Amino acid sequence: MAYQIIVLDLDGTLTNSKKEITLKTKEALMRIQKEGKTVVLASGRPTPGVLPLAEELELEKYGGYILSFNGAKIINCRTKEVVYNKTVPEEYVKHLYDYAVKMNIGILSYTESGIVLGNGKDKYNELEARINHLPMQEVHNFVEYIDFPENKFLMTGEPKQIFDAQKELREQFGARLNIFRSEPFFLEIMPPEIDKAYSLGKLLAFLGEDKSHMICCGDGFNDLSMIRFAGLGVAMENAQKEVKEAADFITYSNDEDGVCHVVNKFMLGIEE
Repeated sequence: MAYQIIVLDLDGTLTNSKKEITLKTKEALMRIQKEGKTVVLASGRPTPGVLPLAEELELEKYGGYILSFNGAKIINCRTKEVVYNKTVPEEYVKHLYDYAVKMNIGILSYTESGIVLGNGKDKYNELEARINHLPMQEVHNFVEYIDFPENKFLMTGEPKQIFDAQKELREQFGARLNIFRSEPFFLEIMPPEIDKAYSLGKLLAFLGEDKSHMICCGDGFNDLSMIRFAGLGVAMENAQKEVKEAADFITYSNDEDGVCHVVNKFMLGIEE
């Protein structure tokens, strides 16, 4: 199979434990781009949190794409065109905020320059800020402050709290929102239907490509949909057990250049 597109989750996949792209992995991705293949960065991160890695891989020069907010927004790095954009219905913001306060878990949103906290700081939303290299801002009235279209909200808390919140909010909202964990301590609140697979389908239609030509690599719960969707679904060795079970292939860990191994084996025909 001639794979033309590789879709990469960031944390735990493209980047190592230091949140860096290793030289070996970077060189492999630069090589396939020079050969005309497409790199897509697909992350739960907000767009500003993805841009530094897109710049490091020169996606603007080679025509790559950013799929941020778990697919709620897709950007063409070369033209800066927004290929796809979907937001959380504003009438749900108050309900989500009230639920977070009631259950004593964190809730946050994003601006172009930072993270907005609605129910105080915790170690998990502080982690989200560090991952994205974005400042945090606590606001007095979260619901009034969010007077702009928002691609996603994130709830944070202890894994048991987040597991229970996922179950309860899914029961309350049904198909009106897409609600899932990206990590045991992160609950993604997304527009209806939105996940990485759904949005990659939109991108493929835009490109006139078929999913059989696409490789998707990931490690977390929010990567499950795209790993099942792809022509070749790849789990990292460090992936969640459920992700490994869904994958067609398990590569090395993110600290062992697992992405480079996939590129060499399936896109460059290099046996290691």
